[in-house]
Amino acid sequence: MANGVRPPRVMEHRFKDRNSLAGALAADVCDWLGTGLSARPRASLIVSGGSTPLPLFHALRDKPLAWERIDVTLADERWVSPDHADSNERLVRQELLQAKAAAARFIPLKTTAATPEQGLSECEARLDDLPRPLDVVILGMGGDGHTASLFPGSEALAKGLDPEGIARCVACTPGTAPYPRLSLSISTLLNARRVVLHIVGADKWAVYRQACEAGEPSSLPIRAVLHQNRVQVDVYWSP
Repeated sequence: MANGVRPPRVMEHRFKDRNSLAGALAADVCDWLGTGLSARPRASLIVSGGSTPLPLFHALRDKPLAWERIDVTLADERWVSPDHADSNERLVRQELLQAKAAAARFIPLKTTAATPEQGLSECEARLDDLPRPLDVVILGMGGDGHTASLFPGSEALAKGLDPEGIARCVACTPGTAPYPRLSLSISTLLNARRVVLHIVGADKWAVYRQACEAGEPSSLPIRAVLHQNRVQVDVYWSP
């Protein structure tokens, strides 16, 4: 595949290093949220966990936004206690919802239910509070092509990838990653004004380029984000 070929709704933004990427993406997210706040009472920001977004979180949390009017939630969550080391909620509270961003309203995906399946209805109700379309959705991607917790081979994958599905979120237990999880569905993630894929490193770039080729989303779920006509996807990458 030629290096410049990409799906029609995809725009690529490449940077020399991760800090440059984080600074540029934080500025863009700030602009997008500000645009939303100028037109509507509240704006929404959906973020992902892991180590990749940490520089972004640190750059974004000091931005001069009306954070008290911004709703923040997650693309997915591991079904662990919110104070667990592997909790995405814990990560976001510690790394993003600080400084100016501490005023934002956080909507957790994890409930007190014993399993994500048992917590689905409460989580759906929480997500109903978010006006649609969402303002900004920031996704990551794994080396296996998963995004959010939509993993290849997961029993919930077909439901989670249904572009016309009515489920806001799905419960899933990946065969290749620890913990049961709850993930926003692709129909929810793409019902947005801005969708970002934030990836770093040569290996992730290679997976992304593979996913730009036509193929089944079941093998590389990120394809469901890249190959669609609902919303532009901005890919931010650095080595």
